[in-house]
This record gives sequence, C-alpha cells and structure tokens, in this order.
Amino acid sequence: MASEVFFTDFSCKMGQSQLDKMMKLVKKAGIDRMDLQDKYVAIKVHFGEWGNMAFLRQQYAKVICDYVKERGGRPFLTDCNTLYPGYRSNALDHLDAAYMNGYNPLATGVHTIIADGLRGTDERRIPVEGGVYVKEAKNCAAIAEADVMITLNHFKGHIEAGFGGAIKNIGMGSGSKEGKMEMHSSGTPAVDADACIGCGMCVKNCLHQGVSVVDGLAVINEDACVGCGHCFAYCPKGAINCKWDEASSALTMKIAEYAKATLAGKQAFHISFIKDVSPLCDCDGGNDTPIIPDVGMLASFDPVALDQACVDLVNQQPHLREERFAHVHEHADLFKGMHPHTDWEAGMAHAEALGIGTRAYELKTM
Repeated sequence: MASEVFFTDFSCKMGQSQLDKMMKLVKKAGIDRMDLQDKYVAIKVHFGEWGNMAFLRQQYAKVICDYVKERGGRPFLTDCNTLYPGYRSNALDHLDAAYMNGYNPLATGVHTIIADGLRGTDERRIPVEGGVYVKEAKNCAAIAEADVMITLNHFKGHIEAGFGGAIKNIGMGSGSKEGKMEMHSSGTPAVDADACIGCGMCVKNCLHQGVSVVDGLAVINEDACVGCGHCFAYCPKGAINCKWDEASSALTMKIAEYAKATLAGKQAFHISFIKDVSPLCDCDGGNDTPIIPDVGMLASFDPVALDQACVDLVNQQPHLREERFAHVHEHADLFKGMHPHTDWEAGMAHAEALGIGTRAYELKTM
C-alpha cells in the first residue's frame, strides 16, 4: 500500500514565508496526530560542519520546536559526533559549530544536545529485528531515550551513500562512534603514523587490548581489536580512524538497519528539504554550488517513501553544473552519475524489506 508524501514548493506570496508553508505542510501531512504531551522530542538535524553553507537554517527547526512546545512536548535539537576528526568529532567543538551555525538556545528557544556525549561513546545498544549485517545497533543515548523523533533532513548528494536523506539522518546520524565505525568499515581501524604522537591514550582507553604503542607509534592488534572505536574517540590528534572500506551496498544496508533500531518503539515524523543540493554531505567543511534548482519541502510519517519521492523529484530537474558534472547526463539517476561507485538502491530496498516503510508513495501537492 502506498504511503502519503506531502509536497510544496518554495514559492511564497507576499506576506507569506517558507516557515508558514512548512507548517501548513506538516499539519496537512498529519503531525497533529502525534501525542507530544510531556514527551521528550528529539529534533534530529545536521548542524553543518563549520565552513559549510548548505546546511538547513535554524529557523526551520525553531518553528518545529515552537510547535512541539505548544503541544506540551519537551523538544531538544540534537545530532551525534562524527567518526572523522573535525569540528564535530567531540561535543565541545560540535556545540561550537552548532552555535556558530545558529543552532543555539537564543536562536531556537530550546537546548542543543550532542546525543552521544563528550567523546561519542555515550550509547545504548538496541537489537535490530531482521538485521543481516547488524544484530545490535549502537545508538546515541539521548536519541535512544527520547520518546518522539522528528527529523529535519537536508536532501543532497553523498560521496559514499549516493545521497543523504531521511534514512541516513536517522541511521548513520544516530549511531555512536562505534556504530558509525560498524557502518563504515568491515574491519579494524587504521593509524596515521604522521599524526600519531605515541601518547598512549588509545591504549589506556581500549577495553580489548586491541592497540599498543611500539617505538612511539600506535599499532592496531588485528587479532584482538573488536572495532569499537574507543581508540579514535580518545586520540587527541585524530591519528586513529576508520579504514572507510565498506562496500557501498553494505554501507547503505547497514544504515537502514541502524534506522530500524533508532525508530523502534518511537513515534516519528519526517520533513525533507530539496534545497541547496550540493554534490557532497554537509559534513564537508565547504560546499559546491547547487547541482539542481531548489525544488521544495516534503513531509511524511514514512521515511522510505519520503526518500524515494525526493530521489524522483531530484531526477526530474535540469542539471545546473554541466561544466563539472558532464558525465552525470549519461545517467538517468543524478546520484549514480555523480558518485558511480555508490549503491543507494540497495539501502532503500533493504529499508523496505525491514518494514521501515515502503518505496511506493502517493505524492500530494499543496
């Protein structure tokens, strides 16, 4: 049975704002049916790496937070630490980036919480019903403990997953460092010898004797390492990191399995924006100019149908970057054209098989 996905473009009459249109959209999509009274409501959004300008502006989040408070809910804005070193790899720097990008209590009226704690290790383990790759997801604690999840998704390209939308925001975006390691890699981490200072923090914080310091450099003990990610969570120089060696099909399927665990037992609602569609994720410290015109906003209770609708709408648009992405025109699928090695289809099919939602949808245009 097809799921309902509601859509509106960004055009506004005089006196009307995109925020007004968004609220009309989400109410038409049925957000009023949710029970928010006295519920902890995680508003899951990507705060944007510092230097990136394509991330969603905080005004969208503020209006949703105001709505949740009006309904008696207790909203908070949240995201999880990154696996790679950067502005968002620990809670302190992550909050700096979020605040500089406008996701601060003065601008939004709610608290901003980094869901997996200071170093990205505050997690809850949740069984994955029907999981093929993942039997027990390592989810960020604050998201796992929330009663309700509302996602604000910036739909754009992604160098490993093909695109980033609702499922990726829910799955990858709600994984702890260990969870992100599990999704991105099929094995153990790697050491950057040029960055390592031999301080031993990795050894001190490893629970499995999976790393040692030899002649002043960290060395991964391949037979003992379980891939938990604590070593790079505690490395002060970011010298230990993921090998990023998982095949794209397996990566997108693991993301779907994490999304399954994240949504288990939760009320959830999803809003996506096809706006400033950059070739790369908002995790990048910069962003390219858009590759298609801005399309509009979509909302649904079904994140799978929502992502499929976004893909279809994007692929109907004229391409704006022929000088850089001429090869894209050889593909009916824009994302496959930009990142030929990726396999987003595998993840979508798996998400449907897991019962997260359906790829069949009825687009209701406002």
